Amino acid sequence: MDKVNKKEISRRDFFKRMGAAGMAAGLAACGGKGGTSANMAGDEATPGSMTYRSLTGDKVSLLGYGCMRWPMTDSPDGKGQVVDQETVNKLVDHALAHGVNYFDTAPPYCQGLSEKATGAALSRHPRESYYIATKMSNHRFYGAGLRGKELYDASVAMYHDSFKSLRTDYIDYYLFHILGTGAGLEEMRGRLYDCGVADFIIKEKEAGRIRKLGFSFHGDVKVFDYMLQESGIPWDFVQIQLNYLDWRHATGQNVNAEYLYNELANRNIPAVIMEPLLGGRLSKVHDHIVAKLKQREPAHSVASWAFRFAGSFPDVLTVLSGMTYMEHLQDNLRTYSPLEPLTEEEFAFLQETADLMSQYQTIPCNDCNYCMPCPYGLDIPGILLHYNKCVNEGHMPQSSLDENYRKARRAFLVGYDRSVPRLRQANHCIGCGQCTPHCPQGIDIPKEMHRIDHFVEQLKQNNL
Repeated sequence: MDKVNKKEISRRDFFKRMGAAGMAAGLAACGGKGGTSANMAGDEATPGSMTYRSLTGDKVSLLGYGCMRWPMTDSPDGKGQVVDQETVNKLVDHALAHGVNYFDTAPPYCQGLSEKATGAALSRHPRESYYIATKMSNHRFYGAGLRGKELYDASVAMYHDSFKSLRTDYIDYYLFHILGTGAGLEEMRGRLYDCGVADFIIKEKEAGRIRKLGFSFHGDVKVFDYMLQESGIPWDFVQIQLNYLDWRHATGQNVNAEYLYNELANRNIPAVIMEPLLGGRLSKVHDHIVAKLKQREPAHSVASWAFRFAGSFPDVLTVLSGMTYMEHLQDNLRTYSPLEPLTEEEFAFLQETADLMSQYQTIPCNDCNYCMPCPYGLDIPGILLHYNKCVNEGHMPQSSLDENYRKARRAFLVGYDRSVPRLRQANHCIGCGQCTPHCPQGIDIPKEMHRIDHFVEQLKQNNL
């Protein structure tokens, strides 16, 4: 299947599929009409007004907590960083108090510390008050060369460690993680089937230690189609990347979300949404886009548009957000407490906005940190995010003949040194390529590092 949706639906078909009942479902679930004062910037969301979906038989909050970006702090021993558990506890408490009950984590998140931090925070609350999602993240084992029994043993150990870290005796939502990356079908078969891991997980579900089984998808659409059509597994849910830019403008190895969502909806498989903000890129858009969004809704955040888009689809179970700070959590709570679904005109407006955004040449980095750690110490996400920030803010020097060249040159170089320590900048990339297979967005990271380094050298030497 081509990444461009062969069964592309029109805006009218989209809203026909949603239907009046679908549009109103979120509002009925929370007993009110959208657009109330709770949705206005600066106001606190009202406890009890969260929108819920019951697509899997569970009453799941439309806002899900993505635990990949817990706040970190310096380790007391001065060696690296640890999760700021006190802040995590406060975030979890606030989320639960305002109706969030779906928490998504994985063994590699937060340098391998996310599951323990999530488990510590959640275990302070009744087990029946939340749903835990975690993953079989054995892609790094496979990438390190493990096969057969070695891969099976390491994967099973990872699975059992998740229970210990999360302080639970069952997992509500379990996923085969990041399928479609690397070597595509070959890697998927090696990770799941050839070594027996898929059979093991299916037996665990039959035993009741896993309640719902799904997979998360990035990359090769052949893997996505295989898992739905040929795997023989009755999926309870599937996690996909969906946002108003990727709906029809997916870049790199990603697949248009319109195709992914429609394939799931046609099979009545609920979708869990990741990257509704593209790793924050849709909250840090070009100034022209900010002005366009703010002109329509001055009191709403730029990010709220992306969350409304993702939540407006009726077959979406929950929308994950990696909320590092309390203000992020509060803003998203306002958006979903309750959700005001997009109108047909607003859907068209966001598609026009996406068409415009696709013209800006940012690098599709979502700050997921799957490329890290770099063996040569580069801060790969920091480098790419600084570059994108300058593109979005109009601080990209094009030529020394430009009127604002000196100001833009200084903004880029000074900001680069402030954002990324010099020993971790792009000029230290040797092109080893160890990072590239792990990037869900399919970025040719060494190529981008060398391109940015060349650009920085031109700026330093004033050669543009």
